[in-house]
Amino acid sequence: MTQPLREPFDLADPELRLQAVAAARGDAPFDRLITGGILVDMVTGEHRTADIGLTGALIASVHAPGTRSDARETIDVAGGFLVPGLIDTHMHVESSMVTPATYADAVVPRGVTTVVWDPHEFGNVHGVAGVDWAIAATRDLPLRFVVLAPSCVPSAPGLEGAGADFDAATVAGLLARPEIGGIAEVMTMRNVIDGEPRMSGIVQAGLAAGKPVCGHARGLAGADLQAFMAAGVSSDHELVSGDDLLAKLRAGLSIELRGSHDHLLPDFVAALNALDHLPQTVTLCTDDVFPDDLVHGGGLDDVVRRLVRYGLKPEWALQAATLNAARRLGRDDLGLMAAGRRADLVVFEDLTDFRARFVIVNGETVAEDGVLRQPSQQTSAGSFTASVKVAPLSPDDFRVRSNGTRVRVATIDRPRFTRWGEAETSVVDGFVVPPQGSTLIAVTHRHGLAETLPRVGFLREWGAWNGAFATTVAHDSHNLTVFGGNEADMAAAANAVIAAGGGMAVAQHGKVIALLPLPVSGLVSEARLPEVADGFATLRAAMDRVVVWQPPYLVFKACFGATLACNAGPHQTDRGIADVETGRVLPSPVLGILE
Repeated sequence: MTQPLREPFDLADPELRLQAVAAARGDAPFDRLITGGILVDMVTGEHRTADIGLTGALIASVHAPGTRSDARETIDVAGGFLVPGLIDTHMHVESSMVTPATYADAVVPRGVTTVVWDPHEFGNVHGVAGVDWAIAATRDLPLRFVVLAPSCVPSAPGLEGAGADFDAATVAGLLARPEIGGIAEVMTMRNVIDGEPRMSGIVQAGLAAGKPVCGHARGLAGADLQAFMAAGVSSDHELVSGDDLLAKLRAGLSIELRGSHDHLLPDFVAALNALDHLPQTVTLCTDDVFPDDLVHGGGLDDVVRRLVRYGLKPEWALQAATLNAARRLGRDDLGLMAAGRRADLVVFEDLTDFRARFVIVNGETVAEDGVLRQPSQQTSAGSFTASVKVAPLSPDDFRVRSNGTRVRVATIDRPRFTRWGEAETSVVDGFVVPPQGSTLIAVTHRHGLAETLPRVGFLREWGAWNGAFATTVAHDSHNLTVFGGNEADMAAAANAVIAAGGGMAVAQHGKVIALLPLPVSGLVSEARLPEVADGFATLRAAMDRVVVWQPPYLVFKACFGATLACNAGPHQTDRGIADVETGRVLPSPVLGILE
């Protein structure tokens, strides 16, 4: 087994332990004494009054209130609810479009003290250098980052082009580092199930390292699910219903119940409540949080809050976010307020709104009443600000060329759960007329490793678009992706993003009406969170003028996953229309010339 992840504050330090033992006996004062609180017990579910004595980064004692007063500092929490620091078991910093330091400063004052980060966005753009930066950028922050090794760079090898390619040897090299906590979500499900050598080797690298192999098991059931798990994958966050949740629990997967699909949460709550207990394998995660949602709702605290609002017991929601999560990570130092554990804890005002009064990390008070005591230091992005290697594009670049006067074309039908379709349409002046009711999608390789010719496809059931949207945030290869109702608006939006060095733009009537620059890797901004959030909210509002959304699937978020070629069904990539189930790639949507 590789060297375990080590903390800056080592709880195995013998001097620290002896000091804590002396303080627990009463022969030495605590460094800090937390009084007046109601402890929410993550083991029994009880609420009880208790005082907590801290020695350095260690909890030295949890004892009856008023029995000790000897401490260098006393914090009276006046009836607040004492809870272990919240642990987010699966997330992507890049989805919030800010740096790790900015993300930390947003969630720590809300009670989130540990996150498990899959930096596969940076990995797909920059390769191992992207993971190196992720590790460096999370050092010395008040938020504990457990960084994982991206498993799918690219997510669908052979069907798309990313900025790098991680084989089993690359992943094994990353896993050998003590900073890497495991293998990030294995999304290339079909290859794992079929025993394909590349993905089997990547999963095996995680098993050989003795570190968790996290999963992405959307739509898997029966023999396919059993095969996926038999390979060594042990978790899933891609749940689609309450029945799916129960099936995955019964199968033995660790569940990362995510908050990014709010419409599913009531069904999940109903399924859990019907069990009359909370399974130990249920944890919570955010997965993706847009910047405006991060400002207004928060991180994992928002998932806890919404689950309770939908009827889950607060004790269950908190247990999933603390003790269950710590067990999943193999972190016996986290997730429980008990002597000998790490002093990560939160004082919540109540168990409804979950407003954090105090946040303590490694025994130090880092935030009070929602305000961080000291802002985090940013890590320079260096050359990551030059990641969009595409020349300006013209409207003709977003047209499909063909001979003849009438053709049969392939279409990509339905958002999210895509399926193949066909249509007949005309050819005028050598260009295919988009089929009636279709939306254009174009993906251009932007990493400098392939030609930069947009590959254009036709989407159906995506509404009527009066404008265009361009983005370099496009899971998971993050190529320049453009959606639109006409080629002129698509070119305008694309060129605005290219000029900005990455980001998102909305164009209408040939003019850019909203632009959010994301110059770091084409994924994030070094600006302050409120500024990024405002820019993203303005862009969202502009998109509401371009297309009428139809929840839950035809939503703005669908634009970022439309190129996720590892998922079942056809998806547009920088190589054409790709289907992971068949291994098929159509460079052009033209299937045949009819006339």
